[in-house]
Amino acid sequence: MEKIPLFLIMALSVGHCSSASSDSYNITGAVDESGQCLCTMILPDNTFPMYRMESLEISSYNLSISVQQEITKIQSYHSTLTVYLEKLSNLTHRVEKVEMGEVSYKELDFTLLKLEIREMESLAFQLSVSLNGSNIIVETLLMEIRNISIMVSQLESYDKNNVLAVRREIVSLQKRLQDCQTNQTVPSLPPVIHGTCDHGGLVNMTKPFVVQLNWRGFSYKYGGWGKDSFVNTSNKDLLWVAPLNTDARIMQYVRFHSAYDDLLLYKNPTDKTLSNYGQGSGMILYDNFLYYNCYNSKYMCRMNMGTNEVQRQILTNAVYNNRFSYAAVTYQDMDFAADEEGLWVLYSTEESAGNIVIGKINVTSFTVERSWATTQYKPGVTNTFMICGVLYATKPVNTRREEIFYMYDTHSRNERKLSIIMDKMMETIQSLQYNPNDHKLYMYNDGYLVNYDVTFLPSSESQ
Repeated sequence: MEKIPLFLIMALSVGHCSSASSDSYNITGAVDESGQCLCTMILPDNTFPMYRMESLEISSYNLSISVQQEITKIQSYHSTLTVYLEKLSNLTHRVEKVEMGEVSYKELDFTLLKLEIREMESLAFQLSVSLNGSNIIVETLLMEIRNISIMVSQLESYDKNNVLAVRREIVSLQKRLQDCQTNQTVPSLPPVIHGTCDHGGLVNMTKPFVVQLNWRGFSYKYGGWGKDSFVNTSNKDLLWVAPLNTDARIMQYVRFHSAYDDLLLYKNPTDKTLSNYGQGSGMILYDNFLYYNCYNSKYMCRMNMGTNEVQRQILTNAVYNNRFSYAAVTYQDMDFAADEEGLWVLYSTEESAGNIVIGKINVTSFTVERSWATTQYKPGVTNTFMICGVLYATKPVNTRREEIFYMYDTHSRNERKLSIIMDKMMETIQSLQYNPNDHKLYMYNDGYLVNYDVTFLPSSESQ
């Protein structure tokens, strides 16, 4: 209520002030000095805020329309979401069938799948926005849609890589190979008696057979291994393994196993420590003597495995200390080899300009009794071996294949190129030894012990 002063000028009788209307309020007042009547009235605040009411009605009407629109949207979303939830369930089932291998990748229309996923993702996003805040159900749905989108993309990438096509081709090739093996008889070459040269020369070899990692471990990538290479040795089953130290130079230890099973199980070893260290991976066991390059010298060493006695003999004119080693292999300036005809040493001299020199060793006097100079540069090959007086040299084709590309016949002094491909398990060949007692090649391949069976031409088809 407001308190309002009101001044009224009225016709008054002396000393009296009144209101004559019965509908009016009786008001008492006072007459001032000039004879005017002064009254004070308290009136109620009856003014009604009509403009506020109108504004409220408009807001209420607009809100009612907005609510109705949102309800309509939610109903529409609910209806559409129900449809897409069914699609998502169907899509998940289809992808699961693909994962289980029940259907081919080709049976999936990836373009249609991605379109359906995009529509569902768009709908879920709109629903999230309309709810004006985080909603666990919607967020979970979005996550599932994104996950299945990633899955479909992965499946599509597999299809682009022609996985199925490759598999079908492999199955087809396997079937053809089986049919070929069933329907045809491949003639085998006649066997060659071990220790003899009654054949026409090397023609092929088997796939590599990995025996195991060397006994000192993966870090010992350089070394050699094999059996006693002396023809008709009494220790045909004796195996030796000689990993170099991790400097890829010093040979300090050699281990022996009397049986193949012991080698596989690393049991019952006999270890020898060399009193005169060797260097390089060119060692060989021949008639119970270990032959190797004496450390830091042009001397040949041989150690009697029975007495541990070591003999030294100079290799005249031979270079040493990594002057002309094999490609990718260090300190193999001297490489000892054995075959049906005896013991050999493969080396280079300054006079040969780094080309391979073949030396035939007289084991009685421990000297080189005869030598042959080849035209093959020693650092241009990865390794060599001897079979029946013929030198064979290898070079890499790639990291998993090697080629026997060169041969030199010490009987005729003829040399020529050839091509025999051999697979390998690791990249680098540190040692390659032929054993005439079992017709195997023994390879030391980045620390792994590997062997091959070799195949010879019949003697009537000599190379």
